[in-house]
Amino acid sequence: MSGDPPTAGPDEEPSEGSDDPFESLKDLEGFGDLGDLEDALSRDDRDDSRSGARSLFEGMEDLPLFGGLMQILQQGATADGGARGFARAVASGGELEQNIDPAERIAIEQLVRVAELRVTDATGLQPSRDASLRVEVVNRTGWADRTVSDYSDLFAALSSSLSKTAADPADEPEDPVSAMLAAVTKMAAPALLTVGTGAMVGQLAQSALGGYALPVPRPANKPMLVALPNVDSFGKQWSLDSDDLRMWVCLHEALYCAVFGVAHVREAVNEMLLRHASSFEINPDRFKELLGDFDPLQEGPEAFADLQSQLASPEAFLGATRSPAQNDLVAQLTALLAAVGGYVDHTMDRMGAELIGAHSRLSEALRRHRTEVAASHSFVERLLGLELDQAQYERGAAFAAGVAERAGGDELRRLFSDRNNLPTPAEVDAPGLWLARIDLPR
Repeated sequence: MSGDPPTAGPDEEPSEGSDDPFESLKDLEGFGDLGDLEDALSRDDRDDSRSGARSLFEGMEDLPLFGGLMQILQQGATADGGARGFARAVASGGELEQNIDPAERIAIEQLVRVAELRVTDATGLQPSRDASLRVEVVNRTGWADRTVSDYSDLFAALSSSLSKTAADPADEPEDPVSAMLAAVTKMAAPALLTVGTGAMVGQLAQSALGGYALPVPRPANKPMLVALPNVDSFGKQWSLDSDDLRMWVCLHEALYCAVFGVAHVREAVNEMLLRHASSFEINPDRFKELLGDFDPLQEGPEAFADLQSQLASPEAFLGATRSPAQNDLVAQLTALLAAVGGYVDHTMDRMGAELIGAHSRLSEALRRHRTEVAASHSFVERLLGLELDQAQYERGAAFAAGVAERAGGDELRRLFSDRNNLPTPAEVDAPGLWLARIDLPR
């Protein structure tokens, strides 16, 4: 029996996220006083053109963004290590989190056993290569740690791509202002990536219910994730039955484990993600446009604060680095993940109707939560090449419904039988074309 969909929001609406990836860092104690820029720019491993612009940055180390960048540069932090520290700080709000109660872990493990059997029965797929699906029940800091670790290859590819510069070192300008702009261009992009991804992973850790807050494959040999503090907090906000909500989360995570456990699906998504991450291009002229008439020799602290805001803008940052080669990749990746998401939602509706009494109300609340989270964390999604807004989720739902209407819901399983069966962007919008193509003789 299904309950009615919620007619209003939760008892306490979650706050809307900010498009500024550094917003959560600004209030953390001590963030604005992290590094000594003078020392950072005068280190022996910096080239001479950077040290020549050294005095132009005096006074910037107390600004939140530049303090963070200078700490990364001074300590030589890697994208993984630096992002992990920022992610942990944002995820926990700078406070020590409680460990998960062992009894709660056992309860979730029991639900996962049920979810694994149900998913295998509904899809014909195995959620785990091991004898049984494992689960790691974590707090927010634990979720952030695992996420930075699981996506380390992706973050490394991003860092390597953004560290490149099209400028020939022999052509570097000699005047101090131009030298400073060149130094900012070289240093800012990878450091912004480290701070930005760390901040965004930390923000996701505050709202993620499981490991697939982003529909990005995780390593196949790792346990699935349940962020129990977020699950319980969300249930209280929406006045949802705790057991029903925990069952739904376990089903959803086990289903994504099964889908991304299919080798050709995981490989196709990972290939496109890595190609996108490796295709960024530094555009020094675009960074100069962002700086406008800014003159570090003449401007005061207020101007540096304005500069910080400009460089921290996700739109400005992506506009300065995204390459034309990535456009087709984004279209293909978005279409494939929309189709996968449509399959997951379609299958969840079938399983949930059998297992969860108030499935309709629960499903509506969770899909609204997903849309709100996606909208508030668009920077990290776009950085990864994901453009999954509400329209794309509806696109995936229409694909799944179209296949089911024409050939039955079980035909959707053919997505996972052969890599050639993965749909093109045009086929996601016209499921009849997809069915016709995969039925052609080969």
